[in-house]
Amino acid sequence: MDYTWQFNVVWRNFDVLLQGAWLTFQLGVFAFAGGTLVGLIGAAIKTYGPLPARLLVDVYVVFITNTPALIQIYFLYFGLPEVGVRWSSEACVLIGLTLNAGAYLTLILRAGFLSVRTTEMEAGETLGMSRLQQIRYIVVPHIAKSIYPALANFFIVVLVMGTSVGALIGVDELTGTAINLSTVNYRWLEYFTVTAGLYVVLTLVASVGLALLGRWAFRVKARIV
Repeated sequence: MDYTWQFNVVWRNFDVLLQGAWLTFQLGVFAFAGGTLVGLIGAAIKTYGPLPARLLVDVYVVFITNTPALIQIYFLYFGLPEVGVRWSSEACVLIGLTLNAGAYLTLILRAGFLSVRTTEMEAGETLGMSRLQQIRYIVVPHIAKSIYPALANFFIVVLVMGTSVGALIGVDELTGTAINLSTVNYRWLEYFTVTAGLYVVLTLVASVGLALLGRWAFRVKARIV
């Protein structure tokens, strides 16, 4: 194999790759935050809600977890304009990943809800707490300590990596930026070698950040991958 590596081509556009990496990180953070909120609400409804609401959540979870995230994003980007609803490619990726994460986090957080001891909830009722106050002051802190490592891994594995599907609808996140740049000079190996390295860096940064947050906020020793 007589291939000459030319990384100087990549370094000339390295700042553009960093902009794509920053967008990837932002999409991951916002989708995870939104998905956590959706998952928390979904888990609360599945645990304490009335039957019709629980059935709606079940339909949402079953539909999302049994279809690819790419199909969901395609539906938002290509399907909704047929009925007059048009969002930017970035918005479709963000909303799609948020809804996708929300379904999986509903299942993860549901396990956290069920792990709360009945006596703790009864103590909250004795103190006159409403159901929302019980969730806020009893359930959420318990969940944070018991399943925080699983949440951290979910963010790293699914969302930081999952944002790359945005490249298929023109989002200039890290993968999309690498594709655009490499089509100019066809140095695919160089660009995607560096891109892979940037994903490793993003993963390490997210892992360390989440581990430090867990230890500071919840006294949880999350694993650094």
